[in-house]
Amino acid sequence: MRFALNHIVAPRLTLASFFDLAGQLGMSEVEIRNDIPDIVGTMEPEAVKAAAEDSGLTIISINALYPFNVWSGDLPERARSMADYAARCGARALVMCPLNDGRAVADNDLVEALRQMKPILEDRGLTGLVEPLGFPVSSLRLKAKAIEAIKAADGETTYKLVHDTFHHHLAGETAFFPEWTGLVHISGVADPDVRVEDMLDAHRILIDGKDRLENIAQIRKLLSAGFDGPYSFEPFAESVHALSAPKAALEESLAWVRQAIS
Repeated sequence: MRFALNHIVAPRLTLASFFDLAGQLGMSEVEIRNDIPDIVGTMEPEAVKAAAEDSGLTIISINALYPFNVWSGDLPERARSMADYAARCGARALVMCPLNDGRAVADNDLVEALRQMKPILEDRGLTGLVEPLGFPVSSLRLKAKAIEAIKAADGETTYKLVHDTFHHHLAGETAFFPEWTGLVHISGVADPDVRVEDMLDAHRILIDGKDRLENIAQIRKLLSAGFDGPYSFEPFAESVHALSAPKAALEESLAWVRQAIS
């Protein structure tokens, strides 16, 4: 398995410290963010690129363009700006998340957004990583629907999927699409009291033996189907963000996952 780190795993670390953490864990791939922490809005892309190169790291993606499926207002401008930043910092892809506030987005609008985004990505040599969100309020919950839209937009060579183990579980989706998958986000939920339909980002911790999301079963399925891309840690819980020793906690989770899938 290829493990990677999303900066959300330790958002209070500077970029340099985050890159150092990845290296200490033996990882060579990372994801940077434009929210928590906002690296895109606070650092010049050339400085990010130099730091990654000095650390021997590949920036998988910038996470994330939102809401990519509502192609109106300032979204086109933000999309071009983020794509420019990605190209200049050496990132390989942009994660693209759908509207997630309870409002529906028509299928035609989803396809049109993918059509509009396609040349922006292609001109900069980037991949668009479409990430369906499994929340009940999400406008795009299923990977199967995302694939249909990508095909309708003639985007087969431009787009891949993010398989997020949390969102896969929330959506109740049983199909796996390894040939369409470009990145896997992994996190766990251990709280025994929260209902699946009520699970939020705040419940997402590092994977351990109390995990309710069936991460190991999902990972085994992807591995057996031939997916050989990165599995990126993406926990959102404040209990993880507040850790004074994230390296030790990550090492423990890594060891548990490796042992569980062996």
